[in-house]
Amino acid sequence: MTQLAEYIDGLPNICGSEADIAKAIAETKGRPVFLPESGIDFSRVKSAYANALHMQQPLIPAGGGDLRTAEIISNLQYMMENPGIGDNHNASVFHQCYKRMGEFLSQLVHEGKQPRIMLEYSGVLFHGLRKMGLNDVFDSLKTITCNPDYRHCVEWLGAPWGHAVAPSTPVQDFRLHVRAWQHHFAAIFGLDALARVRGFSPSEMALPNHPDVAYEFVKTLVDCGYQWVLVQEHTVEHPEDGAHPRRPHLPHRLVCTNSRGETVSIIAIVKTQGSDTKLVAQMQPYYEALGLARVDLGGHQVPPLVTQIADGENGGVMMNEFPPKFMDAIRESSHSATPAVNATEYLEYLFTLGLSEKDFPVIQPIFQKLIWDRMKPGDGVARLGEVIADIRQQHHQFHMDGGSWTGNLSWVKGYDNVLKPMEEVSARFYDKVIASGVPASDARYRNALFHLLCSQTSCFRYWGEGLWTDYAREICRRTDAILTSDF
Repeated sequence: MTQLAEYIDGLPNICGSEADIAKAIAETKGRPVFLPESGIDFSRVKSAYANALHMQQPLIPAGGGDLRTAEIISNLQYMMENPGIGDNHNASVFHQCYKRMGEFLSQLVHEGKQPRIMLEYSGVLFHGLRKMGLNDVFDSLKTITCNPDYRHCVEWLGAPWGHAVAPSTPVQDFRLHVRAWQHHFAAIFGLDALARVRGFSPSEMALPNHPDVAYEFVKTLVDCGYQWVLVQEHTVEHPEDGAHPRRPHLPHRLVCTNSRGETVSIIAIVKTQGSDTKLVAQMQPYYEALGLARVDLGGHQVPPLVTQIADGENGGVMMNEFPPKFMDAIRESSHSATPAVNATEYLEYLFTLGLSEKDFPVIQPIFQKLIWDRMKPGDGVARLGEVIADIRQQHHQFHMDGGSWTGNLSWVKGYDNVLKPMEEVSARFYDKVIASGVPASDARYRNALFHLLCSQTSCFRYWGEGLWTDYAREICRRTDAILTSDF
């Protein structure tokens, strides 16, 4: 297979090889990639568990004293260079967290155990680590990603390159994030490794619930070759009654219909409970799974799967408690009736039973039942707007901001000073670059895209007003200057 360059003209490879990416993914579509190497006897499994680790550090204009001229660097680099501020002293621990799964998995395999982990690293983190010269992280991750002795243990999840939240990112830009991450990952680990990436992890577990945005979100994932998406149980509902998933430990089918009447679907793996790193650090999914037994799905008795995701580096529990607890739980559960598995491996087993996506319970994003009770798909955008406005007047809990694992945090309200510049520069990028037919391989395209995607990082809103929103506005300003001067 073609090997993509990791850097082109000093920028990460985030565009220009769309044909190679699509070809690599298409060549393995429909073929199992984990089950043949699994080593787990699913016929004796009564229940299973899956943990995922999310890793992220934003890129910020902090490489200098003047915001308007400061180099864009990783927040991790800023932490290392300013250890006396806040919790910046944790930077070296974060560095270890980014590479330690390579060490844990190889040790456990050599002990004859069956470790499993799902990993999700943002593209901005990859770039920041490489620019800092932290090549040991990549060496460690490459071993477990590419070496046949270990690759069945780790499942990489796709992500938006710039850690953008889907509900409030322009849909055409979110697609650019998804494709950029595929480019960057393939350039680091190879196209063969990318072809094994079947699942997608949305930033902040944020699922769009506006029908038109949700449709475009799922269509982007399907068009980019993804088989399944991770969802938070409280961000979805059953269409027949609006209830949250009644059987969250089984795969579901996320079905999204837009105002024009178009429908698209993808398999959904349901993450239960809220955002709490203790759940993963203390291996809660394993202990919950121990109390479960096989259940009926489509006429087959199948093991339920308890799934969790948490930040892989943030907080004392992840830094200190997770490593020994992970090692102990893997040692105890290996070769047992409640093993650790990865989601694609689990789905591939279900497919061998003759099950398919159509056998899975149907869900849709939250609050959509309220909409479809009042209009028909195909009634159009104008009617959808009227219905949403009417429901807002009647239901105070109703919103179209999307749902995430931070249920008390809106990614839209209160951020006009960031969202407005983001939307303006997004529109200009579309007009100047996309609509004008500038090829994705063009250096100007890559430079503008890099800045556009950096500006849409969720951290610029998560951390509230002040310096972080200043960072976002400054990156937007630079993107706008590039679009004005270079095109």
